Amino acid sequence: MFELFPSRAVAFSLFGFDIHWYGILYLLAFVLAGILLPKLQRYRGLQWTGERWSEVLVAAVLGVIVGGRLGYALLYEPAYFFAHPWEILAVWQGGMSSHGGFIGVPLAIAWTLRKQRDAWLAVADTAVVPIALGLALGRFGNFINQELYGTVTTLSWGIAIPGVEGLRHPIPLYAIGKNLLIATVCFWHLRKTSIPGRTFAIFLLLYGALRFMLEFIREPTHSLVDLGVLTLTRGQLFTIPLLLVGGALYVWAGRRMHSPGSKTAL
Repeated sequence: MFELFPSRAVAFSLFGFDIHWYGILYLLAFVLAGILLPKLQRYRGLQWTGERWSEVLVAAVLGVIVGGRLGYALLYEPAYFFAHPWEILAVWQGGMSSHGGFIGVPLAIAWTLRKQRDAWLAVADTAVVPIALGLALGRFGNFINQELYGTVTTLSWGIAIPGVEGLRHPIPLYAIGKNLLIATVCFWHLRKTSIPGRTFAIFLLLYGALRFMLEFIREPTHSLVDLGVLTLTRGQLFTIPLLLVGGALYVWAGRRMHSPGSKTAL
């Protein structure tokens, strides 16, 4: 009836129902966000109740699940899921895209804040720290499952993957470090500046740049994209919009803050 660690991907099985590590780590990420958001809001002048933040968090959860799953289906496996559309609902079988989550979460939160549009940038700035920590937890799930490994390496910390030749770069561990770095920088920036939107912009720029570089030593799981002048992985291609949006938002937020009628930021 109860089985502990029946497989690498499953933490435990109860009455035949498998509880995956991914599910536990996602739950932990959302609990962590629920704790941090009310504490971080003061850096953007918000004084929301726990109930209001719970509404935002529920929207974010839906954005992660729906956006992440649709992003994987449309960006990475469109042919398969067009032929088997009902399997898009089978999220327990794996297959989520962080790029899809980057679309789904803002849209879900924007819908929740449709009557408080002026608060959107403040909420986005507040949310990026728990988002980065949540991404780190997700990559820990990849490490447990021994997924998304890197190219062959001779470095002493290379890891062996069952059924895969040679020692490989531990990409999930690199990604955990990347996301923790992003969380640290964003937290520092959130405290040091009062320009709404710029912390969110820095998050997009850092994630985009570091993810783009990390893709060079990550074993591709899907076909490369030939742009004529260069060849990119899917991860690199889908990261470019994050860099463009982040750069544009950083400039726009500064101009908006210093436009006539706005208070000058610190």
